[in-house]
Formats: sequence, C-alpha cells, structure tokens
Amino acid sequence: MEIQGTIIDVLALQTGNGRNGEWKKQEFILETQGQFPKKVCIAVWGDKIQPTVLQKGNKITAQFDIESREYMGRWYTEAKAWKVELTQTSQTSNQTEQIPPNFDAPFPSQDDFLMPQQNDEELPF
Repeated sequence: MEIQGTIIDVLALQTGNGRNGEWKKQEFILETQGQFPKKVCIAVWGDKIQPTVLQKGNKITAQFDIESREYMGRWYTEAKAWKVELTQTSQTSNQTEQIPPNFDAPFPSQDDFLMPQQNDEELPF
C-alpha cells in the first residue's frame, strides 16, 4: 500500500532485545491531505529508519504493509513501512506568500462609520 502526507509528530525511538537479537523501531504520525485528513501511526523497523527523512513537517510517501497479530486473545494491528521517500522538506513547506498592503485604496471617512438614524418601528431586517 502507499500513503502520502505530512509528518506531524515523530515518536521516541524504541529499542530492545528479542529472540532474533537487538531491534529498533521508530514510529511517526502522518496526516493525509484532502477534504477529510486522517492521522496514521506508521512504524519503521531496523535499518529502514532514516532520521533525515523522518522529521516533523516533511511531506513523504510511504510504502507499507498492514499486519495484525494475536496476543492473549486480543488482536493488534500495525502499519509497517518498508520504504519512505521524501517528497518535500519542512523548510520549503513553511514558506508563505505575503500579500503587500494596498496603499492605493481610499481611506474611509468618518461618515462611512456613522449609522443612519432609524425609526424604532423600521427595523433593517
């Protein structure tokens, strides 16, 4: 599967020792684009962890698999990325275009701010 979005958080690196030796896992939260953005927690294991790519604000494309496993009668699901590519860094995404003020517009006079006298019986709505 493939997903694109912006990294909104990078969780702490997890390490440990298992029956196959030492392991490390890095999880990050990806927010998708569109009308209804979704947040997805994706894990990257071992040598696939790229600290320069997994930074808050980076726009990435992740190739991943979904895996579920049972433990003591409960099922746990994890999205495991096997390829993460940078599409845009946070430095370029944080730049915003500023619109200069329009100094040619006429300055409003005091009369523009005064409300006309109205009879109490005549409501404007």
